[in-house]
Amino acid sequence: MSIDEFDYVVVGGGTAGNVVAARLSEDPSVTVCVLEAGPSDVGDDDVLRLERWMGLLESGYDWDYPVEPQNSGNSFMRHARAKVLGGCSSHNSCIAFWAPAEDLDDWAAQGCTGWSAADLFPLYRRLENNDAPGDHHGRTGPVKLRTLKGGDPCGAALLEACAQAGIPTVPFNTGRTVVRGANWFQINSDENNIRQSSSVAYLHPVLGKRPNLDVRTGVRARKLVLEGRRCVGAEYLDPDLVHTRTVRARREVVVSCGSIDSPKLLMLSGIGPAGHLREVGVEVVVDSPGVGENLQDHPEGVIMWEAKQPMTTTSSQWWEAGIFYDTEPGLDRPDLMFHYGSVPFDMNTARWGYPTSENAFCLTPNVTKAKSRGTVRLRTRDYRDKPRVDPRYFTHEHDVRVMTYGLKLARRIAAQPALSGWAGAELAPGPDVRTDDELLDYIHKTHNTVYHPSCTVKMGADGDPSAPLDARLRVKGIEGLRVADGSVMPDLIAVNPCITTMMIGEKCADLLKEDAS
Repeated sequence: MSIDEFDYVVVGGGTAGNVVAARLSEDPSVTVCVLEAGPSDVGDDDVLRLERWMGLLESGYDWDYPVEPQNSGNSFMRHARAKVLGGCSSHNSCIAFWAPAEDLDDWAAQGCTGWSAADLFPLYRRLENNDAPGDHHGRTGPVKLRTLKGGDPCGAALLEACAQAGIPTVPFNTGRTVVRGANWFQINSDENNIRQSSSVAYLHPVLGKRPNLDVRTGVRARKLVLEGRRCVGAEYLDPDLVHTRTVRARREVVVSCGSIDSPKLLMLSGIGPAGHLREVGVEVVVDSPGVGENLQDHPEGVIMWEAKQPMTTTSSQWWEAGIFYDTEPGLDRPDLMFHYGSVPFDMNTARWGYPTSENAFCLTPNVTKAKSRGTVRLRTRDYRDKPRVDPRYFTHEHDVRVMTYGLKLARRIAAQPALSGWAGAELAPGPDVRTDDELLDYIHKTHNTVYHPSCTVKMGADGDPSAPLDARLRVKGIEGLRVADGSVMPDLIAVNPCITTMMIGEKCADLLKEDAS
């Protein structure tokens, strides 16, 4: 068994992990090793060209996790999780948002000291090079953010229809939370439509130029190496797919495998709910009941129309505009969001016989602050087996109400004069589906996800037994081990979380540097 040693080992070259590795390795006296199960994205246009992103779903770049059978949701649904350097930032549509200040302040109020908006907004500024106006924006960060110009005439008509329906056109990422408004998105993509993933933005410029940074792709972590109550490294499967190697960390190990695979790796290593670990035959090192709990997501519905005119044939990523809405009075952040797709989206409707068209557009209402809670569990103690992912969609009445409201609001927008030249026949769910019960049946059968699983290894106050991490991202009960990815969020933010996950990487690097000094 071959053993290497570094100061830091980052397990998972994903959205946050690459940020951690890049920032730590800025110090030439510090050595860093990144372990990534997927291939490199360098020179791979299938990954780098943003307009191709939908082709990555259920491809060789996707762990493609099924969900457990859902009592009130779509049991056919898959959770796409990226199997490539850059993680889900190499796999998604690159919609770029700062988190609402109210969401971050909620984190701080739950005992996550140092995670308020005042603490974190400077980190967004540090990471971005943004073309939008405003003194709060960063201009020199590694991640290029650009505002879409709106070359899609149907999308332009949609924004006009929103205004007619009482939803104003307002800019995003101004530093103020949009509770009700619509516009073209900002995306983390450059002027040539090359995605600005964490690998492109943080790693590509330094690969081969920093002898203290070792990025290993095609190596899959099997378990963490624990000596007593200290994490000293990780075991991984060599690219030869036969031999196990060990890489050791003199200082700390950072797990950045994402909201499904981070709890999986912790549990395989004996850190998790003791009863569950014993059920699958894993020796318990730390009884941490919150590992794999608190799974949150943005469930997404779809409503689709045949277009009366030819839809655009070019796009940055085919989902260029969005709408925020408040379904009840007094909200300080939106509880409903729509993505506008300039393409048909029949991934979950065709199997039920709903008509489709290649010349169609859609709105996808999603529940931004869903209250259903799910779990991630081991299927067996074999690291090669896919985990059991049970989102328990629509088990909370709030989520049902908001999604049903969203389908009705989408119809109201489509009925406005501005869309009269575009909105043809409603293909799904179709005009005959009217009552709440009928809409709910349609939602249960056909809903999807915005692919934002999160919160499964949440941080919290030192005395919070449901939080496996403290506010410095340290795994409680184990020395030398932190987690940095979307799993650490106590609650999912109301917007697309990719840029926030990069920010978590920035924060983790700061914490590691502070604690090493």
